[in-house]
Amino acid sequence: MRKNRRHILNRIAEAAGAGLIALDLLVFFVIYQPLGVRIAEVTGKHEGLRQTIRNEQIRVDVLTKYEAALPAAGKELEDFSAQRTPSHREAYSAAAHLIHRLADASGIKIAGMAYHLDTEQHDPLQRLALEVSLEGPYASLLKFSHGLETANEFISVREFNFGPQGDKGALQLRLGADLYLTP
Repeated sequence: MRKNRRHILNRIAEAAGAGLIALDLLVFFVIYQPLGVRIAEVTGKHEGLRQTIRNEQIRVDVLTKYEAALPAAGKELEDFSAQRTPSHREAYSAAAHLIHRLADASGIKIAGMAYHLDTEQHDPLQRLALEVSLEGPYASLLKFSHGLETANEFISVREFNFGPQGDKGALQLRLGADLYLTP
């Protein structure tokens, strides 16, 4: 009987062990594994949110710097408009004075000069188109163009064409530029 009892106890222990293993597998597949997947998803979302917060903080810092610089930028814009852009009534004389001053400094001759005021205003500044024909040696024409590009006035060169002028080795420069002025 002892052997039988031991055999029954072994079977009960084996059944209990198998039941515990089955219960353990059931808990693993039903609770632990889905919970681990859910934790991984939540952790990923959490890291994504933290990165978004870091990125937004960087943007806030940049915008704070811009906000701090805004009053100074407004003052600089006023200074730029006052010092580098002539008023509407001074534009023609300012353009003529600039061209003649640079031509005299470069030692070249002005063959012709025309103005065209842009009547449509889409920007805060108005555009005065200049068409200038100049004659002289290549080095002097380059000196003139360099002086125009580095002038204190807000001017941009949009057309720049060299061509022959006579038999003396002189060149002609046809220059199109825009002088910006306050309306």
